[in-house]
Amino acid sequence: MEFESNSWSSKLPQGLDVEISHHPITLRCVANLIIVMERLNGGKGFALGRDESLLNFLLESAVEAQTERASSRAAFSSKGEYECSVTDSENKCWVLNEGSMELHAMMLQGGSSYHKVHLNLSTYITPVPSETKARPVALGIKGSNLYLSCITSEGTPTLHLEEVADKEQLKSINHESDMVRFLFYKQDTGVDISTLESAHYRNWFISTALQQDNTKMVNMCQSATPNRFTTFTVQRHN
Repeated sequence: MEFESNSWSSKLPQGLDVEISHHPITLRCVANLIIVMERLNGGKGFALGRDESLLNFLLESAVEAQTERASSRAAFSSKGEYECSVTDSENKCWVLNEGSMELHAMMLQGGSSYHKVHLNLSTYITPVPSETKARPVALGIKGSNLYLSCITSEGTPTLHLEEVADKEQLKSINHESDMVRFLFYKQDTGVDISTLESAHYRNWFISTALQQDNTKMVNMCQSATPNRFTTFTVQRHN
């Protein structure tokens, strides 16, 4: 759309001139221009056809565009990775049951310690500042493409092992995407003692059962669930 400079000059406050630019003008720039003209005109309204619906449309569109850009930038960004192993409060280790593709918590004797699962723990920078010191992490089985995830099964959050063919997908995870299922908030409660809370389903934690319960599967539970351990020793290996 082209405007004649003479038609603008009669509507501009004294001392203000208009420069026509051939560079692309964004909708936000147009909205900002309207706001500036309103202020310069003492809030009496800038004579641009007196179409208030157009003005509202421009302003709302500018706000929506800014919100969308901010949302697209709100992603968990991978920062680093280190190897670790996990044991619960009864010193049970995580072991991979390849038949059922489940993690089990078991007491291991010296000669069977090689069954202990080693994890690649990836740390992330959170997109939104948190009041807690919990850090988002992803947990992958070393030497494989298997990652821990928290998804619902029959309406209840449960722990799963999922194969991630392209690990680049985990480098940056939008906070509103379904990929958040691979993230857990690691909250340190002591020296090497941590809880692992699902980032997708808050207040659901990775847990193990009491040895006497004879329940081996590592799964999710809510905080303070009877006969479940939600604190772990996370031993770093490098």
